[in-house]
Amino acid sequence: MEKIEHTTVTTNGIKMHVASLGSGPVILFLHGFPELWYTWRHQLVSLSSLGYRCVAPDLRGYGDTDAPPSADSYTVLHIVGDLVGLLDALGVDKVFLVGHDWGAIIAWHFCQLRPDRVNALVNMSVAYRPRHPTVKPVDGMRALFGDDFYICRFQEPGEIEEDFAQMDTANLFKLILGSRNPRPPCIPKEVGFRGLPVPPLPSWLSEDDINYFASKFNHKGFTGALNYYRAWNLSWELTAPWSGVQIQVPVKFIVGDQDLTYHIPGVKEYIHKGGFKQDVPFLQEVVVMEGAAHFINQEKPEEISKHIYDFIKKF
Repeated sequence: MEKIEHTTVTTNGIKMHVASLGSGPVILFLHGFPELWYTWRHQLVSLSSLGYRCVAPDLRGYGDTDAPPSADSYTVLHIVGDLVGLLDALGVDKVFLVGHDWGAIIAWHFCQLRPDRVNALVNMSVAYRPRHPTVKPVDGMRALFGDDFYICRFQEPGEIEEDFAQMDTANLFKLILGSRNPRPPCIPKEVGFRGLPVPPLPSWLSEDDINYFASKFNHKGFTGALNYYRAWNLSWELTAPWSGVQIQVPVKFIVGDQDLTYHIPGVKEYIHKGGFKQDVPFLQEVVVMEGAAHFINQEKPEEISKHIYDFIKKF
């Protein structure tokens, strides 16, 4: 861990903090919500030792990367633009892409928009979903799960930040990272995150890990991270020109069978009954990890590193 290099790169009008380790073909790791480059700490160490240059930025709005104030500055076009600029700044033509959660969503869009920059993709937790021609993503989730669904609760600027502020940030991270409930998270306003029981720390997280996340978010706040959700409908509008474009890179997909994303109605059928393969024609492997929940790259670090290596070494 102490060998990880930390640099700042100027890209797409922002300064981006990047953690990197190793030399060789580049693997670009994209974290999710509410995480940081740090979520990939285990993979950086193990895959750099196998002859790869591992690069893990704090995405726009997170950690030590700039956080523009407007939610409209967090569309998938902005984020993919940041990453293309990062590759240009590093002098890297093509990468192996690895994503999880929001990082997986960004990775799918990256492959749609710039497949010329991607050798292969290993994506976790969030399966590809084609752009719906008429229903915006947040509207679709509201119709499915109601106003208390966490993504709907995240929409109103300032509201969920106030809820989070009423909790000790370390406890908030224990609550989010340690959750093993596969049901869609619906949190009524009157209960809030502050009203949910904090689970014990799982064996795969240390107090130091929790404190690292908490210290960075205490300094930065959560607004930048939440703005991805607030810009989601705008992303839908702006990506209309790519409607129907397939993912034309080799893909491996990994999800835990206790992951809440795997239990959204229709997702299992889409993944296993041909829909996924139709939209992602070069989908080569789907791995469902037994007993694993959402934060799979931290919960099962050795297995995930091996899954990544076993796939990308073919190319």
